[in-house]
Amino acid sequence: MRYPFWRVSVFIAAAVWPLFWVYQAWADVLGPDPGKVLVDRLGLGTLVLLLITLSFTPLLKLTGWAGWVAVRRQLGLWCFAYVVLHLSGYIAFILGFDWSQLGVELRKRPYIIVGVLGFLCLLALAITSNRYSQRRLGAGWKKLHRLAYGVLGLGLLHMLWIVRADLKEWAVYASIGALLLVLRLPPVARRIPRLIAKKTPSERKA
Repeated sequence: MRYPFWRVSVFIAAAVWPLFWVYQAWADVLGPDPGKVLVDRLGLGTLVLLLITLSFTPLLKLTGWAGWVAVRRQLGLWCFAYVVLHLSGYIAFILGFDWSQLGVELRKRPYIIVGVLGFLCLLALAITSNRYSQRRLGAGWKKLHRLAYGVLGLGLLHMLWIVRADLKEWAVYASIGALLLVLRLPPVARRIPRLIAKKTPSERKA
């Protein structure tokens, strides 16, 4: 296995935050509604992990270091794990396992439908993230996994609907997402390797 220390470090970094948040809830430091805080943090964590995962291909092109893509699948699966915890927290802490409330919530809060669509897309990506699916789907595998950018759009819309009163934080994530989308545009993506090639060895080390 290449980059074992890097892989383990990424695993620990992704795993520690939900455990830390649960500890905070147990220690009663998350305020009067710790369940909602946990749901919100797991949702935001999903978005952050998705942005980081999508940044790895541009980082590979910019730096030439293969370690970025070596952990891309792992981090993508962590992104799915976070959204599962986010959805589970919503069912447990917001709905209180009262399924009769779900219809009411969907009518009152349409952003939940957007969130569920994002979850289903991430589910499809997680199921097909293995090498067997890559071989089975062939060229279609890459097309399917471009769906991650659609998930990003759904996630940002979901967040926007929730934080309409304060758009500053949302604007930061939206700007990063927009930059990643621009870097995926063929004319821009083709120029990234050229920019690296023009640099001298001393410039690359700087």
